[in-house]
Amino acid sequence: MNKPWSEKLHDVSEEVHRALQKLQQIEEETGLTIEQVKDINRRMSIGEAKARRAKKEMVEANLRLVISIAKKYTNRGLQFLDLIQEGNIGLMKAVDKFEYRRGYKFSTYATWWIRQAITRSIADQARTIRIPVHMIETINKLNRISRQMLQEMGREPTPEELAERMLMPEDKIRKVLKIAKEPISMETPIGDDEDSHLGDFIEDTTLELPLDSATTESLRAATHDVLAGLTAREAKVLRMRFGIDMNTDHTLEEVGKQFDVTRERIRQIEAKALRKLRHPSRSEVLRSFLDD
Repeated sequence: MNKPWSEKLHDVSEEVHRALQKLQQIEEETGLTIEQVKDINRRMSIGEAKARRAKKEMVEANLRLVISIAKKYTNRGLQFLDLIQEGNIGLMKAVDKFEYRRGYKFSTYATWWIRQAITRSIADQARTIRIPVHMIETINKLNRISRQMLQEMGREPTPEELAERMLMPEDKIRKVLKIAKEPISMETPIGDDEDSHLGDFIEDTTLELPLDSATTESLRAATHDVLAGLTAREAKVLRMRFGIDMNTDHTLEEVGKQFDVTRERIRQIEAKALRKLRHPSRSEVLRSFLDD
């Protein structure tokens, strides 16, 4: 049965009243009039549209760079068009992350991202030769959940914690972790004729590019500045736990022995220090160095 017009009008009146209250709340919280808020929103929309067009033009202007790099990786197990597609993904990531104020040449910066996208795809192709598809899916899911839990807890989850989150037996989690960490042989045959090997086209990571060297040095200095804002104990705990300025990282138990306290106490100190680092005044210093 349809509502009478009086009831419908009452419903509409209530909606209008709620909308007016919301507008009044926005004005009070921002200190701006609705017209000013609308103007800011309009200008933001225009700016975002211009940014999207600029990114699109930048990608299109560098498509030849992708093709020239992709040509060097033909006959490695992926079709040429697939190589270009992967390279384009790397190019788009480079456009998103490029900061012209640092004075780097874009083509040099983009080349690294394009190569990384292509070689990673080829490495994934090589890995599927040895690992069943269902296991690849499980590994990908485990990696994704592990990253989520790292963000939530500020540390890597244990196999037991992963098992609980993924609703899987702990022994299976340990098996998947072991498989995921198994190195791919550099002698793995690649290509239809198997006349080349994975090691032939994986970039030599022992050679640091000038751009990478400058970024590493900047990151080191920024890390030191951020840690300087912690107590001496908190800073040393993080240095030992994450291997900062050290050859390796250390377990909670190892750090506990260094300070003559329990591993649980070290966990508490670490958690407190990480909470401090998440404060915008500190986290923003390091955010520009993130890859993902």
